[in-house]
Amino acid sequence: MLIVSFFNPYAGITGLIAVIMALLLANFTGLNKADTANGIYSYNALIIGIGLGTVYHFSAAFWILLLIIVIFSVVLSVVFQRLLGKYGLPFLTIPFVLCFWLILLLTQGNTAIDFSFRNIYWINDLYAVGNYQLVRFIMFMENIKIPSLVSTFFRAMSSLYFQNNILAGMIIAAGIFIHSRIIFSLIVIGFITAYGFNQVVMAHPEGMNYYLMGGNFILVSVAIGGFFTVPSKHSYLWAIISVPITFLIFMGMGKITGQWSLPVYSMPFSITVICILYFFTLKSQIGRVVLTPLQFYSPEKNLYSFLSNKERLMNVNTIRLQLPFIGEWMVSQGYDGNITHKGEWSKALDFIIVDNELKTYEQFGAHPENFYCYGKPVLAPADGLVQFIEDFVEDNEIGRINQEKNWGNSIVIKHAEGLFTKMSHLKKNSFKVKAGDYVRQGDIVAACGNSGRSPEPHLHFQVQTTPHIGSKTFAYPFSYFISSNHGVGIISEFSVPAETFIVSNVVADPSLRAAFEFLPGYNMQVKAAGMPDEHWEVFTDAFNQSYIYCHITKAFAYFKKNEEVFYFTGFEGNRNSLLYYFYLAAYKIYLSTTPAVVAQDKFPLQLGKNNIFKWLQDILAPFYIFSRLHYESINKIVSNDFLNPAVAIESKQVRQFMSVRRQTNQFSIEIKNNQINSFSFIKNNQEIKALCIPKEY
Repeated sequence: MLIVSFFNPYAGITGLIAVIMALLLANFTGLNKADTANGIYSYNALIIGIGLGTVYHFSAAFWILLLIIVIFSVVLSVVFQRLLGKYGLPFLTIPFVLCFWLILLLTQGNTAIDFSFRNIYWINDLYAVGNYQLVRFIMFMENIKIPSLVSTFFRAMSSLYFQNNILAGMIIAAGIFIHSRIIFSLIVIGFITAYGFNQVVMAHPEGMNYYLMGGNFILVSVAIGGFFTVPSKHSYLWAIISVPITFLIFMGMGKITGQWSLPVYSMPFSITVICILYFFTLKSQIGRVVLTPLQFYSPEKNLYSFLSNKERLMNVNTIRLQLPFIGEWMVSQGYDGNITHKGEWSKALDFIIVDNELKTYEQFGAHPENFYCYGKPVLAPADGLVQFIEDFVEDNEIGRINQEKNWGNSIVIKHAEGLFTKMSHLKKNSFKVKAGDYVRQGDIVAACGNSGRSPEPHLHFQVQTTPHIGSKTFAYPFSYFISSNHGVGIISEFSVPAETFIVSNVVADPSLRAAFEFLPGYNMQVKAAGMPDEHWEVFTDAFNQSYIYCHITKAFAYFKKNEEVFYFTGFEGNRNSLLYYFYLAAYKIYLSTTPAVVAQDKFPLQLGKNNIFKWLQDILAPFYIFSRLHYESINKIVSNDFLNPAVAIESKQVRQFMSVRRQTNQFSIEIKNNQINSFSFIKNNQEIKALCIPKEY
């Protein structure tokens, strides 16, 4: 893109100088560094610089005007950022248009600053940047026989840099396609929509002006279809709708600004985008359009990160419930059970303990004490306030029920507003807490009994919205638990146990939990043969998000950890760094070694290698995902020595294309003495082992 801007060397020089001026001013006045680095305060200055270099001759007055107008553009950028930012809206090119209108009004009849005809006789300026062969090649491209619609498309692309030539448009189009296939597809959609709409309304019978195309219709399609929204079939539909709206605004504004001989430039684009985005913010669902939650300045990355986080982090703010017991229990009656879980009380669970023969009792089962679950501790499923306790109902004889006191002895715990759990059929006089007590997750609150409508001992569990004993139930998941259908166990996440399944809580391995206890201030030196040494340090940002930062490569990897799992949530920086390979290796780690289950997850697709299949997926991604990047890990105990425990974590990356799966990398992490000792990965078909050395600073 930089090369294209210098097709007109005068425009390229002034654009570069304008950006430098804006950046210096932003740094001098202490504007937000992240916004400055992202071009928030210099983008409009760049357009102004290119425009001035295209339209006016250089002179002393020109440079003074450039300096003043760049300063004013930065001021306007800050002002509009504050005014529109509180509504979550961008200010786009409004500062550029307002500044350029002021310049045009100022220079009308002003002899100190003369208009230039470089934009008309631009070919003459090419001698300043190339020889005769370059000029001849560009002239060849100008005269090449291509359909007029295609020619208009490339000229519209070149107009983004105040130019009017096919070669510049081709280079810009190619650069955009390489950078983002989604943006390129939206550009084509915007162009075709505008062309088709003009054919219908015949607003421009002589044909669409390429400056109008580039500065408004193409940009509005990109902004609405995939930059400020997560790309989808719904956002693409809104991109198409936004083009005729922009068309109408352009026609109306042209009548007004034309009275002062002022072009509308890209103001219709800015007005349309701001209005539609504000419209989206006022509604919870607008045709299922989702505003971009975190801007990565790449529609592909925005989309893939959104899809990944939607699946992985959907329960990050959910209050985590654990199973209310110790050891393995069976779900004797699940949600919508055939016995008593009906109607308003259908979303409930009954738990019992069974032996290898699926019997619930020993001896003859004639008394409650003969049942395995009777008298076993009942635990608080999460932190909360004990809201209600009933503790006066006697246990039933086996086979009999108490219909008068249906729920038997019960406890209701409040975990949050509108979130209560209730456990019933408890043993009389077994309560360890009283109403008003605050309990922690895992605290023993009572014991399993056989009171109420309970023909044999079992534990009834339900989630409800009110503290009342007979409240209506609703579905709510347990965060992590081991589940098996009388076979190999798997770890289930944020789900509800199924009827007849054997379930238990995930028990964290102390060495794994300690190894991944990355607290703020923790430092580690990482060394690997053939790669630069790295110094990692753990930080917490202003949003209380933890991340590992590499002082050498400036890369960072965000992560989360709870009692059951450690997982990364994002990576930014050098993909040839050791931190990146550790991010891949430890993408998701269960902090348990029993059972030896496989942790499964999906990487965001932007981590995949660029090739023709990746590009094809990018084009189709808003509509259909046919490629996946899977992650799997398994923990294995190497040594049970109390003084020197060791665990090996083996993980791999698997590429799935349609139904075909292929492993693309494999990793291992070695845990010794409650610390990460090393990790290994494959690079250029060679295994590389990185040593991890904790440091004190």
